[in-house]
Amino acid sequence: MKAKIIIVEDHEPIRNELSILLSKYGYEIIAIEHFDTVVEDCLRENADLILLDINLPLYDGYYVCRAIREKSEVPIIVVTSRDSEMDELMSMNLGADDFVTKPYNTQILLARISAMLKRTQKEEADNSVQYQGLKLQLNDSTVLYEEQTIELSKNEMRILYTLLKNKGKIVSRDHLMETLWQSNEFIDDNTLTVNVNRVRKKLESAGLKEFIKTKRGQGYMV
Repeated sequence: MKAKIIIVEDHEPIRNELSILLSKYGYEIIAIEHFDTVVEDCLRENADLILLDINLPLYDGYYVCRAIREKSEVPIIVVTSRDSEMDELMSMNLGADDFVTKPYNTQILLARISAMLKRTQKEEADNSVQYQGLKLQLNDSTVLYEEQTIELSKNEMRILYTLLKNKGKIVSRDHLMETLWQSNEFIDDNTLTVNVNRVRKKLESAGLKEFIKTKRGQGYMV
């Protein structure tokens, strides 16, 4: 799937040049041309990365960067002719992930973009597990399924994570209890049953019927 990049640049020749360049390299491009709602437009597009100029009409890039960062962790690379150390420091302090000065070498800019996307994709992969339309997010112990968000307790999250990492295989009750034991909390056999049933009911309420299967005398599996 193409990565989506938003270009926030008011100088039309540079905006067009960037759009053509990045399109050639397979990226989906959204070029902002109206700057009165730039923050809202950036947030609405749910992009994978934003290229942001500092010198903008109405709101400067510092304001835009800060406003976006208050509501989103989307990677932001500042691309600007303002090349002082103070500009770079301010950009980073306001939440930018990288700083590139104009005129830039296009191959270096492409390499920075590629590296940033790879890093964020790896972080997302490390922090989540997906299976059959379900996405378990480890950083906030939630499950996403068909635009629904399901809150899990710490133990419920550990149980579901263990089952998902062993999808298609039976996970014994002993193995699940050992996984929970590592958290330095005492988990007995009955507590495990209660926690598994809670996860199962939460998933069922979101439409995931029989997602967790009981293998009598052996354990559980997804």
